[in-house]
Amino acid sequence: MNDKIPNMDYDADEVINEFKEKIKWPKKDEVQAVVKPSKLPLRILISFLITVVVGAAAYYMMLPALNIHDTQIYIYAILLVVVFMASFALVCKANKKIERKEYVKKKSIAPIVIIAVIAVVMAVGYVTGVTLFRANSYSQLMQVQDGNFETDFDEISYDKVPRIDASRAKTLADQQLGSLSEYKSQYVVSGNSTQINYKNTPVRVAYLEYADVFKWINNTKNGLPAYMLIDLVSQKVTAINCVEQFGEGIKYSPTELFNEKLIRHLRFQYPTALLDTPNFEIDDNMHPYWITAVLNKTIGLFGGTDVKGVIITDALTGESQYYDIEQVKTSSELSWIDVVYSESLLIEQYNYYGKLQNGFWNSIIFQNDVNIASSGSGNIAMNDDVWVYTGVTSSESDSSNFGFILCNQRTKETRYYKKSGAMEQSAQQSAQDAVQNYGYYATFPILLGIDGNPTYFMSLYGDSNTVKGYAFVSLEDKTVVGTGLLDVAKSDAKALNSALENYIDALKEKGVAKDVDKNDVIVDEDDMTSADNNAENQTDKPDGNTEKPVKEAGKITGEVTDIKSSVNDGNTVYYLQIDGKYYYIKVTDAMEVLLISKGDTVTVEFEESDGKFIPAKSVTVE
Repeated sequence: MNDKIPNMDYDADEVINEFKEKIKWPKKDEVQAVVKPSKLPLRILISFLITVVVGAAAYYMMLPALNIHDTQIYIYAILLVVVFMASFALVCKANKKIERKEYVKKKSIAPIVIIAVIAVVMAVGYVTGVTLFRANSYSQLMQVQDGNFETDFDEISYDKVPRIDASRAKTLADQQLGSLSEYKSQYVVSGNSTQINYKNTPVRVAYLEYADVFKWINNTKNGLPAYMLIDLVSQKVTAINCVEQFGEGIKYSPTELFNEKLIRHLRFQYPTALLDTPNFEIDDNMHPYWITAVLNKTIGLFGGTDVKGVIITDALTGESQYYDIEQVKTSSELSWIDVVYSESLLIEQYNYYGKLQNGFWNSIIFQNDVNIASSGSGNIAMNDDVWVYTGVTSSESDSSNFGFILCNQRTKETRYYKKSGAMEQSAQQSAQDAVQNYGYYATFPILLGIDGNPTYFMSLYGDSNTVKGYAFVSLEDKTVVGTGLLDVAKSDAKALNSALENYIDALKEKGVAKDVDKNDVIVDEDDMTSADNNAENQTDKPDGNTEKPVKEAGKITGEVTDIKSSVNDGNTVYYLQIDGKYYYIKVTDAMEVLLISKGDTVTVEFEESDGKFIPAKSVTVE
């Protein structure tokens, strides 16, 4: 047995500390040399390739315009610099070796300077475009001229203005889509619709969206098969089958996910353009297009947004064509386009005009002649264009308007009308108070001229989002109200006329308009659209008599007394009854038949044939 005892004369803490000294990460001031990584060109190349891959993915998602006026391009440039330096640090193993870390830090000076320069450019670009220094430039973005209310509103009849708003149009389109078994399980109606004038009729057009990603996978190869056309007067909804009419579906839309996604498709076609939100429109042949305004920043780098051109994209093929804004304003071939300037841009520019004419500080302190657009806006169809309507009030948000403006969404022409009276929200409340026992609510009003009297027109809605009646409220005196309800009048036309008759009576009682003759204002109910029978359009019938059909060799002009349709070999065929005989034609040969209703007068060219059913060559609505 060994009697020796092991030497235990040591301190455990000293051993641990000695071990820590051997493995600890050296401090910056303890590093004796900054070591350049080996194979540096290869490491730089790898970092560059990583940056290219990440940058390509970021560009595909962000889609910045290669334009100094786009703030996203600066953010994108900073992202590329950061990705490159992070990649370089990783491939140099700066996270594992302190001497490599110090090397990377020294080489990061140049990228930091680049980022600082980008930030300074953005700051200077922003400062040079703020309203504080450029108030006069902002006030001149929009030119405003005085309008003549009596002349401009003389031809706008109350029975031809939109009776439903965007929300109600969406509800009707959803209902119509739900009745079409071939669409309802795969698609939904987009919440983004565009109000346009289609052949002098205010309508909304809404594209379809895939119900979910699995429906997209199942259908994206063929695209969206149809779009919805909602007549805002008759409230009639038609599903326009693009595959049937044009031979293919809508391949490019916001609902796609990859290269067919509309904004990405446009960015690849026009990499430098500042793109506004595209609008869905149709031409006179019902062909679907995307109308995208190309923006320009006219003040500093990022201020003074205006429109410099338009990109028209075929929704079926994706082919695009750019037009300068002056071409869009003046060319008769492009007059079918209705929405170039968005409502938000027009109102923004008017607010600059109203607030900054006398300088920035006046808009804040003295506020002489300062005015702004009131909250809310509507649309009016006039001269085959769509105009944005909004009231004008003081910057202190008075309870009344002292005028209103109309802005043309195609040309930006803006007219000011000095007509003081109730704000739109006050008129809505007056209309709702008049039917408070029913609990109906009013849509945003449309301004009309009833025998020269400025008048707000509104539809009254129930909880089910269905039209229950109509209301007229005087602009000058919001207590002058006339309402007509469908439950009482039993028809849409009678309710509309009843509201107008009650309104005229109220005008006379208040002494506002003593000389208004109802017969000069009221429209014959036979000439108006009836919502009770799905709003079939009626033509003018003087004295209630129908004109006799005019028949020539191979041609007949007369009233359509019945309409039928069938699908033969995949083609939809319409049968129009005129003078007791049915003239039939494929939709693909005459797309106008989709909008023909009983009572319309049409001219049909046909092949001479005996029998009750006669093949037609063409159909033209008179």
